[in-house]
Amino acid sequence: MKFKMQDKQNQLIERISDKHLVVGVDIAQQVHVARAVNFRGIVVGDPLSFENNEEGFSRLLQWINELKETKNFNTSIVGMEPTGHYWLNLSKWLYEQNVDVVTVNPHLVKKNKENRDNTQSKSDKKDALVIADMVKNGYYAFIRPTPEAFEKLRVLMANRDVIVKRLVSSINQLNRWVDLIFPELRQVFKDIKGKGAIATLRLFPTPIELRSMEAQDIVEGWKTKMKRHAGLKKAQSLVELAKHSVGNQQAHDAYKLHLEQLLEEFDLATVQLERVEKEVTGVLEQITFAKKLLAIKGISEISLAGILGEAGDLSGFSHGNSLLRHAGLHLAEASSGKWKGQIVISKRGRSRLRRFLYLATMSLVMNNPEFKELHSNNVKVKKMKKMKSIMKLLGKLARILVGISRKNESYCPNKVHALEPLAA
Repeated sequence: MKFKMQDKQNQLIERISDKHLVVGVDIAQQVHVARAVNFRGIVVGDPLSFENNEEGFSRLLQWINELKETKNFNTSIVGMEPTGHYWLNLSKWLYEQNVDVVTVNPHLVKKNKENRDNTQSKSDKKDALVIADMVKNGYYAFIRPTPEAFEKLRVLMANRDVIVKRLVSSINQLNRWVDLIFPELRQVFKDIKGKGAIATLRLFPTPIELRSMEAQDIVEGWKTKMKRHAGLKKAQSLVELAKHSVGNQQAHDAYKLHLEQLLEEFDLATVQLERVEKEVTGVLEQITFAKKLLAIKGISEISLAGILGEAGDLSGFSHGNSLLRHAGLHLAEASSGKWKGQIVISKRGRSRLRRFLYLATMSLVMNNPEFKELHSNNVKVKKMKKMKSIMKLLGKLARILVGISRKNESYCPNKVHALEPLAA
């Protein structure tokens, strides 16, 4: 069945009836502002400012119920921008009160702010009214309740990103330290973050210390830090290189203190990364279709956890193209009359989901026989550019992920060639 975005848009517009009270909320850190309109966009009631706490949320609900009663509305729908993390508590609280909660695209709010008064003015009250207008026009998306396992993945993978950045930063600073103090160390250990190099930096980091040591003493020191050490020959090379080092010999104590702190940061980030990835593995075991997705050769636990953490339950998507749109990987075209512009990827979606889908596709192209063959056929036979082929296969991956999740069936290599890719 061909997926048509226009059908979904029509359904969203049709959901708003003359019995709906449409509420727009401008989200802030401490005080939110709400405005209400009917299905035609006529303003209903006065604006409401309420605090970001339970008392404020209760005031909002009371205000909605009073407007429904006085203006003869049967139901209500509340729209808001997903601004940072400030909207999460309000949306969950309203959902628990059986109120329909939807989100609008912040980029579109900015585009539509002149519709009401034809001015560039901006205020909280005006933004709330613009959001309400967008909802009654069908420019909204429903908030789906996220099962706990998927929310855990989202939090864990976001935390992992922060840890990886800290780990990479500490490794970069260790490399800088070595370049300044003992650049010859790379002639013995090519990888500074390897066990041998790290053990050497812990025990005798500067050339000044190594010059006065015997090779056997260095080997004995390595034995205290690792089971398999570099050997006597490398220890001898290390001593000889230290005697002729061109590294900086001033501020010795300050540089050693700096190195100690860098190694502490490196150790902490390494331990935290291992712990987070262990938790991710445990959460994936709780998801019924995750095992079937991991059976696809080339899909790693980390890439799958990133996709599920950002997209949520894939079985809730109607089609793989819905997942692409959620990630901002659908196509955008600019044309007018005889002029036809370039078709590009919109990038209006979750950037982290785009990253994990791309990384998963690259892994499949390198490790999965079916995807490797398809990529080769696209490049050599169909004469596609490599990146265009990758993006086409990314769409295929999205359809496979959604299809397996919805049907809870195993991956079938024969079906990969039979799948006809649709427009994103």
